[in-house]
Amino acid sequence: MGLQIGIVGLPNVGKSTLFNALTRAGAATAPYPFTTIDPNRGVAAVPDRRLEALAQLVGPERVTPATVEFVDIAGLVRGSHRGEGLGNRFLAHIREVDAVAVVARCFADPDVAHVDGSVDPVRDLEVLDLELVLADLQTVQRRLEKARAAAKARPKEAREEVALLEDLEARLQRGERADGWAREGEAQARLARDLFLLTAKPRLYVANVGEEDLPDGGPLAAKVAEVAEREGAPCVVLCAQLEADLADWPPDEAAEYRAALGLTRSGLEELVWAGYRTLDLITFFTIAGGREVRAWSVRRGATAPEAAGRVHTDMEKGFIRAEVIGWQELVEAGGWSAAREQGLVRTEGRDYVVQDGDVCLFRFRR
Repeated sequence: MGLQIGIVGLPNVGKSTLFNALTRAGAATAPYPFTTIDPNRGVAAVPDRRLEALAQLVGPERVTPATVEFVDIAGLVRGSHRGEGLGNRFLAHIREVDAVAVVARCFADPDVAHVDGSVDPVRDLEVLDLELVLADLQTVQRRLEKARAAAKARPKEAREEVALLEDLEARLQRGERADGWAREGEAQARLARDLFLLTAKPRLYVANVGEEDLPDGGPLAAKVAEVAEREGAPCVVLCAQLEADLADWPPDEAAEYRAALGLTRSGLEELVWAGYRTLDLITFFTIAGGREVRAWSVRRGATAPEAAGRVHTDMEKGFIRAEVIGWQELVEAGGWSAAREQGLVRTEGRDYVVQDGDVCLFRFRR
């Protein structure tokens, strides 16, 4: 599927540290701007207790979780829409991802300079949004110029696009993001996708705090949470440096240390799940002859053939039917054979919409 979440923010907010903690990919980190020039890419496993329960039931040779791909993107500065800093490359990298995790610095550290001289996450978020809005405005104005030219030759075909673009241009000029506009209709959503608008992408917020401010994050994190709540976006509070350090600890010792800080689970787990929801993904499971229990991700609303295609393209092409049972029903039944004997395994056709937590066996023509 290749769905990606871009980790974005101003320089020195902890993006690469967070990326390292998520993926253990060893991206370079340093306390100066533009440590990240080319984007680092890595995959994070989606923690899922349902997968653990199925693995305990089956006892397979392999257990494979669903994953989310994260991209660590260079820091944005004022003037990025004009190419300042690494502006043009930064913006191009954001256009390629499916959603963004906006990291806001909520910690004070005299050894890590802030590009604006002081820590103010709300101001930083406003700077980021302004640069993204201005970049989108340039994109829309270029497309509008072409649409108006086309309207002279094909007025009926181009009239709707011109009207939509003019409406969007006016909103961007008022400083509004494109996400609200894109939700107003299918024509708007399609045009936003065609233009790869930066401010139309789904987003979540990450308040990166100091360890001393855990578990709630303190007053600066509360301000970020207020921004997220107004927008209806998820907000995760974590300490990226702590998570990076604990990633190398034995799991039981890391859990004990988190508990001492008042944390019920890893901030990384919270972030991965928030990213999963932001991408509007669900999970289904397969059991390959007792050898492997695997979690797969699909967009919400995917049909059985589309889900089969995640396992192998031949399964989608030759799809016949799917045998389906909910994961909890399967665990309670004690296994696939027992569930089948109890009449719990359903047969579903091409139109079946896969549900979160389904365990599927796909039948297909080879």
